[in-house]
Amino acid sequence: MQLVNGETNGVFVIAVTPFDETGAIDWTSLDRVTDFYFEAGATGLTLLGMMGEAPKMTQAEAIAITKRVIARANGQPIVIGVSAPGLASIRELGQAVMDLGAAGVMVAPPGSLKTDPQIHAYYGQVTEALGSDVPVVLQDFPLSTGVNISNEALSRIIEDFSSIKMLKHEDWPGLAKISAIREAEANGRRRVSILCGNGGLFLTEEVGRGADGAMTGFAYPEMMVAVTHEMKAGNADRARDLMDAYLPLIRYETQPGLGLAVRKYVLAKRGKIASPALRKPGKALDARSAAEVDILMERTEKRLKELG
Repeated sequence: MQLVNGETNGVFVIAVTPFDETGAIDWTSLDRVTDFYFEAGATGLTLLGMMGEAPKMTQAEAIAITKRVIARANGQPIVIGVSAPGLASIRELGQAVMDLGAAGVMVAPPGSLKTDPQIHAYYGQVTEALGSDVPVVLQDFPLSTGVNISNEALSRIIEDFSSIKMLKHEDWPGLAKISAIREAEANGRRRVSILCGNGGLFLTEEVGRGADGAMTGFAYPEMMVAVTHEMKAGNADRARDLMDAYLPLIRYETQPGLGLAVRKYVLAKRGKIASPALRKPGKALDARSAAEVDILMERTEKRLKELG
């Protein structure tokens, strides 16, 4: 399996972890949704991210899921989220998943980091703990982590820690951060891959700024694949037309605290997982919200038919 690097591009779907109504991992649905992501055109997958319910799993479950999906992916790159409060846990899970064939690991900063020097030092400790041969994806998602990584801090991290190969960009507003990274590279700094999150909400603008694609988990991954392709092919109007068709549903999914329930509900409606269940303390959609999502799905399909 190819490791992620500074040139990695395309769409890495943040994969859901399917559970049954008792909270047990649904292995059959895991296989089915893995196949679906790649059939939709995904370049790779990211497991055990925030939307993969990683904090609700044991270490043994995380390793078992990794092993199952890597085997199912048949050589396609799989990134594993290994974020944890302590470096020992990051090191242990990181080494285990790399031994299983992962393409890299993703690490988000803990909420205790408040200053640029603290953030810089933390990623130095992470890369040292994992080893210089392990590619690291830096997850920059301040709306969730509470950690604001400035352009200056990010620049120093990229310059000082060469095993950080990719930025999972989810700052919001954060388009100027993408421009700053690409400008620094034009002036001689090494290149890092930039894949973007936030449910694809700003994907056309992000790719227009120089992002390499998406790393998020919207329940229509074919949208992210098509929009990224059209933007890179110079067909910006077509890309924006596609985005317009999906935006109402993306907007609904972007609601904090509700997004994963929406995502799993849509995937279940599409027949890709058997149940929309979240592992406790997660909560499924109520009937009124589900009915609203049904309307949005119907309208999305209608607009796509009109686009042709």
